[in-house]
Amino acid sequence: MAAANRTTVGGYLATRLAQIGLRHYFAIPGDYNLALFDRLLENQDLTMISCCNELNAGYAADGYARAHGAAAMLVTYSVGGLSAINAVAGHYAEDLPVIVISGGVNTHSEPENQILHHSLGEVRYDYVREMFKPVTVAAVNIRFVEEAPAQIDRALAVCLARRKPVYLEIACNLANQEVPAPKPYPFFRRPGSDPAALAEAVEHAAAMLNAAVKPVAVGGAKLRSSGALEAFREFVEASGYAVAMMPNAKGFFPETHPSFIGTYWGPVSSPGTESIVESADVYLFAGPVLSDYASCGHTGEISAAKLILAGPDFLRLPGATYNEVRLDEFLTALAGKIKPNQTSLAAFNRIRTETVPEPPLDRQARIQTRRLFARIQGMLDANTTLIADTGDSWFNTMNLKLPEGCAFEIQMQYGSIGWSVGAVLGYQLARPDRRVIACVGDGCFQMTAQEISTIIRYGLKPIILVMNNGGYTIEVEIHDGPYNLIKNWNYADLVKVFNAGDGNGWGCRVTTEGEAEEALQKALNHDGLSLIEVVIDRDDCSKDLLEWGARVAANNSRPPLPTAGFR
Repeated sequence: MAAANRTTVGGYLATRLAQIGLRHYFAIPGDYNLALFDRLLENQDLTMISCCNELNAGYAADGYARAHGAAAMLVTYSVGGLSAINAVAGHYAEDLPVIVISGGVNTHSEPENQILHHSLGEVRYDYVREMFKPVTVAAVNIRFVEEAPAQIDRALAVCLARRKPVYLEIACNLANQEVPAPKPYPFFRRPGSDPAALAEAVEHAAAMLNAAVKPVAVGGAKLRSSGALEAFREFVEASGYAVAMMPNAKGFFPETHPSFIGTYWGPVSSPGTESIVESADVYLFAGPVLSDYASCGHTGEISAAKLILAGPDFLRLPGATYNEVRLDEFLTALAGKIKPNQTSLAAFNRIRTETVPEPPLDRQARIQTRRLFARIQGMLDANTTLIADTGDSWFNTMNLKLPEGCAFEIQMQYGSIGWSVGAVLGYQLARPDRRVIACVGDGCFQMTAQEISTIIRYGLKPIILVMNNGGYTIEVEIHDGPYNLIKNWNYADLVKVFNAGDGNGWGCRVTTEGEAEEALQKALNHDGLSLIEVVIDRDDCSKDLLEWGARVAANNSRPPLPTAGFR
């Protein structure tokens, strides 16, 4: 047993995870990480969550990090880590600080020329770390006891500072080795802006915006990872501009705010939003991710001559770029320099269209997505988090108006189908006080369905709606073919399988408006997981998906440039 001023490598890591605020970690055992498991389980401030596989554990860590600010997962060497790496790439793309911990091979194995299981059958064992390097901000092999504390501290610090995942591989014979107990460490320190660059950037942007007749503000996904959500709202309050949010930033600004005009998504924007944004004479984009998915196949009409692009640590204006300028500090300083101008908001209010109320419930009518999501709209409140998986759920949830306090999560940059099932697990663990409602297509659900059993195992109470239309609808609208059809499942009946006699999950299948109404009401009152299988027509999809799919398909199908010798 380690003395009071001593601990083990595994104990040191566990203490650090608790010190940065984690309460849970997601885990899959394997012989290379079992000693690490023992040491982490000794820490009473951490709770192990056992998942069905490493990919799902990674998705769970994704959801947990969104809700809690950071997450951790524990896997075994090679077969575990490489199973998780797709989810970790998603952490990187979505700016989520996740600590991926893996057991590693014994430090004697490589010098003694031993071929080991779970490997490539060759005596070279650094390949897993090399594979993780492109999808993390630090990939570290811990092979020497004396270096372990410093390596752990540096990795956690860069993970939190950069809001990106890190990979820690700890040799299996190091977990029980003694090291000094942890000392204070500034994990949450963030470097400030360069004062001169910040001051000039603010003056330049303020001059451009104050000279504009009809400026607008557009918020993007990197507002959250940059810690700039409050600063963006402060700027909007000071400016009076019409404000739109990009689709991957839905929910990052209150949709009940009088300055909010909707989602800017190029041709599939909220009604009126595209024309107000694109007709502005200056637009400030704060923290955007200008990907093909988020810009409807790069079809938005945004002129670089009118664009102020504020990134996490830079500002780009026509003719100038300022680096080492933190987004939150820039927006706060800019709020103090800006002149109020409500011209764009007044223009929007002149063309604003009110939503036509849905007709009364027709209990015998076959359920359609439009009618289903109108009912979901009525379920949302300040205590709800809405999670949308890749597919038509993106477009149907994008059209919902979020009440004050209602949260929304989407994985639009990485877009890994099936992400939502694990993400629901992680998010609900981090925020058991909230009602999580997830919308997932049947094709997505088949990727990760087994994690329903973990949700039941830990007594969580989300509502999951599985849209059963027999295939990959989002792919159909981009490029159709027989590969977009899937084998049908009795999705609702899976809950019985995963309950296995001791769970409290509930599932049902609905085909009509009346059945859907009854099921949703029961789900709101059920003390456990609710899974509702909604059977819809294969061609019943959002009109915005049709438009978006055509635009993305056109972007994907651009012909290659001819080589120099064949022009």
